[in-house]
Amino acid sequence: MKEYVNTGLKDTRSGFGEALLELGKADSNIVALCADLTGSMKMDAFARAFPERFFQIGIAEANMMGIAAGLTIGGKIPFTGTFANFSTGRVYDQIRQSIAYSNKNVKICASHAGITLGEDGATHQNLEDIGMMKMLPNMTVVNPCDFNQTRAATRAISFFQGPVYLRFGRPKVPNFTDPDSEFVIGKSLLIKEGRDVSIFATGHLVWKAIEASKVLAGLGIDAEVINIHTIKPLDCEAIVRSVRKTGHAVSAEEHLRNGGLGDSIAQLLIRSYPIPMEMVAVDDRFGESGKPEELLKKYGLDTENIIQAVLKVRNRL
Repeated sequence: MKEYVNTGLKDTRSGFGEALLELGKADSNIVALCADLTGSMKMDAFARAFPERFFQIGIAEANMMGIAAGLTIGGKIPFTGTFANFSTGRVYDQIRQSIAYSNKNVKICASHAGITLGEDGATHQNLEDIGMMKMLPNMTVVNPCDFNQTRAATRAISFFQGPVYLRFGRPKVPNFTDPDSEFVIGKSLLIKEGRDVSIFATGHLVWKAIEASKVLAGLGIDAEVINIHTIKPLDCEAIVRSVRKTGHAVSAEEHLRNGGLGDSIAQLLIRSYPIPMEMVAVDDRFGESGKPEELLKKYGLDTENIIQAVLKVRNRL
């Protein structure tokens, strides 16, 4: 099986920006809307190339969602862009009423998600967004792991009919997935086969899970690592197939424990195949200002915490 290697550090938001420009060149129905964060969202290249299809809404995120919903009626495929906190919490009513309820073909693209936003602190670090979005009927939720996969996911959601929440981040992180691999919404990616424990990771924590699996191998534990890049719809078949083999599960995500990936997996397993499970996620608390790697460690989201979760779940019946 392929071994995944870090080919360098790249920010996932740049994968989004690069793909958006490519999509704009290929399809004149692709339009982009931004809430005064064009550079931070890496939407500036699209704005320069297609000024007639780029709409700078300003700090009026609720209006941005309403405009995007309206544009779909004329056959446009709108990509909205702002930070995760403003893409979800500030505009939840507009997303629910104008996009999800109406099943409009809007792509809600959110950067600076989770605590790896870093120094901007708790007011900007959104750890609730996956839960908020996955609870909406008709909404698809995608959380890619690196630059290459974010680029592929952006392309994939442009062809998908219906509202999508695409989540990515600010910091430069390991880039390790195949740049030419197909991104299939709703289908997980098997990173490493194993027989002793299943590690289901998403977003920035996929690479942490790969690192953890290498350490665990030295301890005689063969971990299976699966990249759950689509939170909704969840790849239930792959998850259950894996845990039937390993008998133990660990989820890992840069999100609150309540409402995140682990919550979805636990609900699935309690219905389909109850086994011991541990969750690597943020407890019931807000973030704080700090360096991304320091925050991941403090909030229990680093490689060592995944290792400890595996050791703990392996000691349970």
